[in-house]
Amino acid sequence: MSLALDSAAQDLLFREAQTANTFTDEPVTDEQVQAIYDLVKFGPTAFNQSPLRITLVRTPEARQRLVNHAMGANGPKTLTAPLTAILSVDLDFHEKLPELFPHAPGIKDTFFAEAAVREVAGTQNATLQAGYFIVGVRAAGLAAGPMTGFDFTGIDKEFFGDGKQKSFLVLNIGKPGPDAFFPRSPRLTFDDAVSTV
Repeated sequence: MSLALDSAAQDLLFREAQTANTFTDEPVTDEQVQAIYDLVKFGPTAFNQSPLRITLVRTPEARQRLVNHAMGANGPKTLTAPLTAILSVDLDFHEKLPELFPHAPGIKDTFFAEAAVREVAGTQNATLQAGYFIVGVRAAGLAAGPMTGFDFTGIDKEFFGDGKQKSFLVLNIGKPGPDAFFPRSPRLTFDDAVSTV
């Protein structure tokens, strides 16, 4: 069975897309980021909670503050990317549920009154949204360089001092530069990854 998406789009989003490690200096505009967000915001989350928050790191001062929390090669990569985003979960996402899930306005207090419950649910769903965001970056003809090699506790103190956001991913965004990609690593086969019960 063939997919509804044409082969070129499949290549752009998945088969030929890879994590970028170098970038050109071509800027990534706010208009591009808004177009990406306006597409990927339609990806599903539980109760439409939409807990992902995206902090665009543009100024040299903010970028240096971020790089101070990087591990290994992630610092130099981040300093040379045209745009970097901190992806975090809004731990108070439930406050927007009456607007986002209007047919069940009481769900905010019924399911998400406890902070620990919000953190688990929010993290699961923000991580899901991060995947959509990466695919959206690719749909814009840009490359994404997602990284977890950062001190996220340090990032949270540095950028989200109020404790209401918890970061979990740093994402470099731009046009790939020279030697941007490592050789593609193997993937699991269908039979290794999929089972039927």
